[in-house]
Amino acid sequence: MRAFLGVLACSLTVLSVHGLYSASDDVVELNPSNFNREVLQSDSLWLIEFYAPWCGHCKSLAPDWKKAATALKGIVKVGAVDADQHNSLGSQYGVRGFPTIKIFGANKNKPEDYQGGRSSQAIVDAALNSLRSLVKDRLGGKTGGSSDYGRQSGGGGGAGNKKDVVELTDDNFDRTVLDSDDVWLVEFFAPWCGHCKNLEPEWTAAATEVKDQTKGKVKLGAVDATVHQGLASRYGVRGFPTIKIFRKGEEPEDYQGGRTRSDIVARALDLFSDNIPPPELQEILNQDVLKKTCEDYQLCIISVLPHILDTGASGRNSYLEVMRTMAEKYKKKMWGWLWTEAGAQMELESSLGIGGFGYPAMAAINSRKMKFALLKGSFSETGIHEFLRELSVGRGSTASVGGGALPKINTVEPWDGKDGELPMEDDIDLSDVDLDELDRDEL
Repeated sequence: MRAFLGVLACSLTVLSVHGLYSASDDVVELNPSNFNREVLQSDSLWLIEFYAPWCGHCKSLAPDWKKAATALKGIVKVGAVDADQHNSLGSQYGVRGFPTIKIFGANKNKPEDYQGGRSSQAIVDAALNSLRSLVKDRLGGKTGGSSDYGRQSGGGGGAGNKKDVVELTDDNFDRTVLDSDDVWLVEFFAPWCGHCKNLEPEWTAAATEVKDQTKGKVKLGAVDATVHQGLASRYGVRGFPTIKIFRKGEEPEDYQGGRTRSDIVARALDLFSDNIPPPELQEILNQDVLKKTCEDYQLCIISVLPHILDTGASGRNSYLEVMRTMAEKYKKKMWGWLWTEAGAQMELESSLGIGGFGYPAMAAINSRKMKFALLKGSFSETGIHEFLRELSVGRGSTASVGGGALPKINTVEPWDGKDGELPMEDDIDLSDVDLDELDRDEL
């Protein structure tokens, strides 16, 4: 799967993707394959940092995080997730900035945000306070705990009112799966199949986990293919178990992953991240919009569009539609997307070397490095795709942002979506002019 955030090289690079922690550290490196087993199924209290290798604050935190992990060894688990590489975990837990620290306590499905300081002492203090609360709850009879992974489903199909595996049949399949906006992983099984029986507890446990982590946007179902032979025949099922992925409006896809709970959950979370909404395309109306977008994301993509008088509303909307299409295409990168009208933010244009001509223009800014790259090709889906693809693999020329900092932004009114109007000029009052005098020749 592509990295959660784009990996840039050359001047725009934000370091190669290398984790901040090694096997010699007491920090447990977590990923989609081991997260469920190590954290969600654990009775231990966990402090987990979601980080990106290129993040300066993460690098600064790393020594204290390691020190805290060593101090808490055997008492509280301390882990780290490279959310740049494992976007499924980052997106599931609402990670939008780095580092993000969460505490997984009694209820593993609802971790708490860590609000303390970044020193090793502050981290240890917070861990011990959380541990004290956890023990107190247990003394009081509050179990909390992780999801009930031990539930079994009869016959491998997940039938039963309280099961998270949805029983699918010839009668309800189209309505439940094909007409749904959700993503479905569907197992076709036979009750006599030994491999199906082995898969059943993993499938059931994964269904519970996926339901919780995707808020029901990815579902697991099961079809008894010996009973509902029409479905099995329709989808070419020849062996058991067969697992297929269904997304609305698309042909079903064969599941190629492993058969353990963690394997199934990891694939489900990848599918969920595929369906995340694209980032919002914002007009640069004030300093806060630019600052927040460029500082919160690895890259901010900024377009300077022609003046409304030059394009009208239809022309501007066509440019904005190109940007929205590309934001959708690159949504997994979690980049920020901005636009402004030519002449509205001259200091911004100057800092990017646009200089009052060549509209529409586009720049990709890395505010951490204060570097930018300019679109040289056409302002089209093809041209922008090539531009962003080149950046993603470390190609393309870059330059320093003028002044070495984000420029001052004027506060402007948002575009009203209408065609522009020429400014009205004052009428000239000719009432005091003697027109007869104008016809006389001067001597």
